[in-house]
Amino acid sequence: MNAIKSQQGVVVLGIFVADLAFMGDRMPKMGETIAGSGFKMGPGGKGSNQSVAAARAGAKVTFVSKIGRDAFGEIAQKTWAAEGIDARVGVSDVDPSGVAFIHVNDRTGENAIIVYAGAAGTISPADVDAVADAIRGARVFVTQLEQPVAAAQRGLEIARAAGVTTVFNPAPAEKFPDAIYPLCDFIVPNESEAAAIVGFELADLDAARRAGDVLLRKGVRNALITLGERGALLHGSDQSIHIPATAGGKVIDTAGAGDAFVGGFAAAIAEGMSAPAAVKFGCATAGISVTRRGTAPAMPLRAEIDSLLAG
Repeated sequence: MNAIKSQQGVVVLGIFVADLAFMGDRMPKMGETIAGSGFKMGPGGKGSNQSVAAARAGAKVTFVSKIGRDAFGEIAQKTWAAEGIDARVGVSDVDPSGVAFIHVNDRTGENAIIVYAGAAGTISPADVDAVADAIRGARVFVTQLEQPVAAAQRGLEIARAAGVTTVFNPAPAEKFPDAIYPLCDFIVPNESEAAAIVGFELADLDAARRAGDVLLRKGVRNALITLGERGALLHGSDQSIHIPATAGGKVIDTAGAGDAFVGGFAAAIAEGMSAPAAVKFGCATAGISVTRRGTAPAMPLRAEIDSLLAG
C-alpha cells in the first residue's frame, strides 16, 4: 500500500531512561572501587534519544512509550515538552521509569552501558494498537529492541500495512522473530549487532556487504549498517553505497551516536530526501553528537547539521 499524502513526520516506539554517566579511565573490576573523573545525569533511552535527534533535525515527532510516576519520569516529560515532541506515553503507578548506567572512558570516549527498561519493559502489542492512528499518520516509523520485541513487531506491522516507511534498529543485540525482517524498509544495526545476526565479523567493507546480502535474503528491503568511524553502508538489491563518516570535531563521548544517526536519518527520510542523502544527513548528525557529553543533550540542531554538511 502506498503512503497517503496526509502522512507526515516520525513516530518512534521505544524507551526513556535516565542516563547516569560516570567518567573514568577504566571500568572497576568486580569487588573493586575506583575514583571517577566526572558524572552527569540526563535524559536517555534509545527511543527517546532518537526522538530528540529527529525533532532537533526538524521533524514532527511522536514518541510512544511508558514511564513511572517518579522523578525520572518528570525529567522525561520535561525533555519531550522542551523539544516539542508529542508524547503518547503511559504512566505506571507500579513500575519505575527506566535507568541506564553508562561508563565513559575519559581518554577515548568509548562507553559501556547497562539498561533497565522499567515501566517501558511492559509495553505490549495492545499498547501499540492503542496508538495505531499515530503510526498510520506518520511518514516514518522507528523502533528498536529495548522495549519488548512483540511490541516492536506490532508497530512495524501497523506501519507496513499503512505504507509508512519502517526503520528497525535491532539494538541491543537481542534475538527477534524472523517475521520482523520482511517488515523492514531499513534495518539499521551497527557492526557488532550485524555480526550477531549474520554470524561473522564485519572486518572490512566486503564483509559488511556480505552481511547486507544476508539481511536482504532474510527479507529486508535495505540494510543500513553503521560502521563507527568508517561511516555507514547502505546496501539494497539495486545499490550498495559506502558513505564515509562526517567529522564534527574532537570525539569525546560516543554514547548516543547510533541514536543520533537513526534520528537524523529518519527525519531526513520523512522530509523526502533520497536514502543516500538521508544517510549522509544521519552521519553528520552523529558526527556532531560525539563531540559533546551525554546522549539526548548532545543531539545537534538542524542549523548545525546543515552547516556541517555545507562545509
